[in-house]
Amino acid sequence: MLGVIVNTSTVILGSMLGLIFKKGISQKYTDAVMIGLGFCTVLIGISGMLKGENVLVAIVSMVIGSIIGTAIDLDGKLNSLGNLLSQKLEKKGGKTSVAQGFVTASLLFCVGAMTIIGSLESGLKGDHTTIFTKSILDFCSSMMLSASLGIGVIFAAVFVFVFQGSIVLLAGVLAPLLSDAAVAEITCVGSLMILALGLNLTGISKFKVANYFPALILAPFVCYFFTFLGRYIPAFA
Repeated sequence: MLGVIVNTSTVILGSMLGLIFKKGISQKYTDAVMIGLGFCTVLIGISGMLKGENVLVAIVSMVIGSIIGTAIDLDGKLNSLGNLLSQKLEKKGGKTSVAQGFVTASLLFCVGAMTIIGSLESGLKGDHTTIFTKSILDFCSSMMLSASLGIGVIFAAVFVFVFQGSIVLLAGVLAPLLSDAAVAEITCVGSLMILALGLNLTGISKFKVANYFPALILAPFVCYFFTFLGRYIPAFA
């Protein structure tokens, strides 16, 4: 768990520094930075989407995942929690919510091949090299995000700890299930959500991104389902 602890710590430290810097930056600059980060987030989403190998996996995962997420109203529940925290942590009239910072940062920090592979290497081999490298990237990202999105970003550290820690602890079980193809599809589906987050940050849209979270869990299972079908029906290969 050393790698996970280090990664979580860098997110917290980066977020705290970003919040300190934010105090000395006027709102117009903060708004400009947020839009710039939004466009960068869109770029990250597009680049990750291209790693998918079977578009049907992304379609099925997103459709079923959105139905599940909407049915249990994940976005609403997350925003309710964010609103409770906002009442205690934010100034009245603030333009960004705790929930927005939390969701945006959590996806950016936890979706991608580096997270999954690094956590598996840490759990199976005790090799933390990949997670340490990711920690440096997350430190820089959390500092910029918290300067624009506020204190919600620091709560993403909890998600990072739980998500990566779970993979590390279950590495022996998950490793055989997470093939290169499955990781690619998880990255693709997650990147679709990152793209939506980027559009939200620019103010172009207001997608309820959290409702699509179940798609991340479904992606590897859908991938294996289509792989199985591909053995008998070439069109699904």
